[in-house]
Amino acid sequence: MFGTLAGALSGRKIPFDRNQFTATVDGRIVGVGRTIRIESIALHYDVTASSEQREAIERALRVHPEGCPAHQSVKDAITVTWHATLRLGDTVVEVREAE
Repeated sequence: MFGTLAGALSGRKIPFDRNQFTATVDGRIVGVGRTIRIESIALHYDVTASSEQREAIERALRVHPEGCPAHQSVKDAITVTWHATLRLGDTVVEVREAE
């Protein structure tokens, strides 16, 4: 999803910079019989950009799961959620996926 979001930002003329755009991922794994199963994946994006780019970034965040092959492949079997921290000049904004 990180790469798909980078592409969505690029399509909105927002340059991708690995120093200003990071992601962390947490997974929840449960035991099922003698094996394990991934139950959920939570992604957190941290994006530093100008305040003028806020609207475009928020739109890219909201639409990127639908364009992501990995998300589309696992969404019916694994709960995938995301949230983001946008650092826009002196302002910090938290954005969460629509529920």
